[in-house]
This record gives sequence, structure tokens and C-alpha cells, in this order.
Amino acid sequence: STSLPEYFVVPSSLADQDLKLYSYSFIGRRMPVWSWNHPNGSALVRMANIKDVLQQRRIDQRICNAITRSHPLRSDVYKSDLDKCLPNIQEIQAAHIKLKQLCVNEPFDETEEKWLSSLENTRWLEYIR
Repeated sequence: STSLPEYFVVPSSLADQDLKLYSYSFIGRRMPVWSWNHPNGSALVRMANIKDVLQQRRIDQRICNAITRSHPLRSDVYKSDLDKCLPNIQEIQAAHIKLKQLCVNEPFDETEEKWLSSLENTRWLEYIR
């Protein structure tokens, strides 16, 4: 994948040939990327959706097992589908445009309460939180 870094962390229980094979199953060939690590062993792994629904469970289980084996406490993997709980790029861009219009184009002679309400309606603060 051209959008992945040249080097990234891979659980030692996953062989290179497995990753190459699995990469074709992910949208955009975006294999799981270990993005962040905490001293307590917690990690954030970012993973694209798997194209083939029939293969999804098998590949997902294999990767989650490898991540679990890499955890110092062998803790289970907690998965969250961020596509369902985060705004998409178009929503973020629209909120940013509304924020700019509020701050640059709107006169500030409104009451503070009305301005704060307008700020909340942009959803910008919600998205960047």
C-alpha cells in the first residue's frame, strides 16, 4: 500500500508471507498498523475493513490472536468500528467551513449566548474532541 509507512510494528507471531497474503484482503491493501503503545501494554492498532465477508472472520481472528499473544498480560483485544462512531472527512470539512464563517464572516454584535449556540451548531468542537 502506498499510504502505509515504510516500516511498522508487526506481532512476531505473524509471518511476513501471512501479511503479504492478508494485505490483498484489506481495502486499499491497508494492513493493520500498530499506531500507539502504552507502558501498561495497551496498544492502538488501526485496521482497514476486510473486503471479502467470507474471509473476514478468519483473518480478523488470526490478527487479533497475534495481537493478544504480543500483549504482556495476554489481554483480549477490544475492537471498535470507528466508521460508525466518528465523523467522516466531509463532515469535518463542513464543520470547519461553518466555524470559519462564524468567526470571520459573522458580525460579533450577537449576544454571547447566541454566538456560543452557533459555535455548538457547527459541531467543530464535538469533532475535534
